[in-house]
Amino acid sequence: MVSALPVSLEDFRAAARRIAGRVIGTPMVQSASLGELADVPVHLKLEHHQTTGSFKLRGATNAVLSLSPAERSRGVVAASTGNHGRALAYAAKAEGAVATICMSRLVPENKVSEIRRLGAHVRIVGVSQDEAQQEVDRLVREEGLVMVPPFDHPDVVAGQGTLGLEIIDTVPEAAIVLVPLSGGGLAAGVAAAVKGISPNTKVIGLTMEKGAAMKASLDAGRPVQVEEVPSLADSLGGGIGLGNRVTFAMCRDLLDDVILLTEAEIAVGMRHAYACERQVVEGAGAVGIAALLAGKIRGGGPIVAILSGANVDMEQHRRVISATLPLYGEERP
Repeated sequence: MVSALPVSLEDFRAAARRIAGRVIGTPMVQSASLGELADVPVHLKLEHHQTTGSFKLRGATNAVLSLSPAERSRGVVAASTGNHGRALAYAAKAEGAVATICMSRLVPENKVSEIRRLGAHVRIVGVSQDEAQQEVDRLVREEGLVMVPPFDHPDVVAGQGTLGLEIIDTVPEAAIVLVPLSGGGLAAGVAAAVKGISPNTKVIGLTMEKGAAMKASLDAGRPVQVEEVPSLADSLGGGIGLGNRVTFAMCRDLLDDVILLTEAEIAVGMRHAYACERQVVEGAGAVGIAALLAGKIRGGGPIVAILSGANVDMEQHRRVISATLPLYGEERP
């Protein structure tokens, strides 16, 4: 099954060699509190400790390093909900290239300002990832920039899949891996890498209840557009692209399940991460913990939950932790 995928196990291993020294291998810790709740060992992959605060650095670095010097000299461009933009800005700067990041007005200011700090050009366009992507397409067409997509590209998926290699190397007996799901770059890469080594391990995608483009697309059997709405898990917003070439099919074929979480459940996950695990994570990074706390994960263990990002506005985080943040129509837990 894995050999027929657009990204192979050898691609993941090659990406791991390529990005070594530029991306850190993040820690894995066991959670006593979640293990007691789930009645099986629960491990947390602390990917939010990554250099740019999220897993996105893996895919962006692999993609930039896979470009020719001539391509890098033209400059790179991408649409982003924040974390990919930060990662691409960092990876491009490290290789002497200029990055342009296109984002919608829904992207939190803390993520926008950090991308600017890294020296990237920033374009704020519209109120959706699809509108930001239209500006990317224009810059590629009219100015010759090289697009490095946030998820739907084999080199990006290969980079994200190195996280799956680390998971199985550290917890080879993992029965379930919980992975945040947005455009599918992380979920596709992790699922293919994990199942390429451990075929019986289940990989479950987790996303927010409102505006979940990949879940809607999987249900429809084809890529579809959804309305983007504010969410604590803002990094999981955005469409998957109607012309999706890589991640839709991989998620369709590899994910064992997709679970939706309410805003209240995501908030509880963030609070637990801070109070019990001593980890500051953004909403998207807390969905694995949230699903366990909500009792939405069934099956044996051990379980690995990926904490994917820490790039949360700290004022928002403080309000969530103190349970004073309005939860977009949800009742406060």
